Amino acid sequence: MRVSREQAAANRERVVETASMLFRKHGFDGIGVADIMKAAGLTHGGFYNQFGSKEALAAEACAHVSSDPWAAWMEAPPERRLEGIVRNYLTPRHRDNRAQGCLFASLGSDVGRQPRSVRRAFTERVRAKIDLLRLAIPGRSAAARREQALGTLAGLVGALMLSRAVDDPALSDEILEAAANTLARP
Repeated sequence: MRVSREQAAANRERVVETASMLFRKHGFDGIGVADIMKAAGLTHGGFYNQFGSKEALAAEACAHVSSDPWAAWMEAPPERRLEGIVRNYLTPRHRDNRAQGCLFASLGSDVGRQPRSVRRAFTERVRAKIDLLRLAIPGRSAAARREQALGTLAGLVGALMLSRAVDDPALSDEILEAAANTLARP
């Protein structure tokens, strides 16, 4: 049964969105194409009509942006942007919801072992986040804001990854709180 171009585009978007969530939850190697297609409500056979390979899907899933919670903070007064981003990122809710959370914290340690196309898509997302974060950092020169944005992004992602890795809930919460207190200062 043939589907319209519009339906094919909607199906592709559903597969990319589902893959993005499942890759964040299970890692690139922790989920297969058949399971992604099933979760998207489609048959495995249709996968290769849409994507050349799992690698192509992984690259597209890394490039996919459904919504950016940081963008809302750009509407806040400049002196509140950085703190808002940091304190909303470093939360137990974000830590506990890997599938819906940050691509960088979920797949950052995994993406380095992926093919170049996946790494390239991931890198472009990192660059976009740095540029957005730079806008949340007040004053100083463009070079100083970029440096602080790089350090802040690294600190946010690292703190979230550590808070997910430890098996002590109190220590996990302490990591989030200490990082938030440190990184929220401009």
